[in-house]
Amino acid sequence: QVQLVESGGGLVQPGGSLRLSCAASGFATLQPMSWYRQAPGKERELVASIGSSSGITNYGDSVKGRFTMSRANAKNTVYLQMNSLKPEDTAVYYCKASSFKGRGTQVTVSS
Repeated sequence: QVQLVESGGGLVQPGGSLRLSCAASGFATLQPMSWYRQAPGKERELVASIGSSSGITNYGDSVKGRFTMSRANAKNTVYLQMNSLKPEDTAVYYCKASSFKGRGTQVTVSS
């Protein structure tokens, strides 16, 4: 059974940092993976993606230079390091692989 479990969200002040994790299980092979986010009243937005074995990453324009996605294949885990956080980064962050997504983790950036 495929599972994606996100963790690491929370409340942080503007300018702060958080690191999100997504642990994947149940896949027979390594998958390209992505982070998405959705804020209340807004459409879901692609934040970052990473290749299955190449490690090549892509980022949404709004997070380029601030967020870094990485993966630890031995742990079947991907990470999203988020620096210089802004209030507009507030959203539920989901990780996605193939047609599956996790339940999400809330990130709130507020003073």
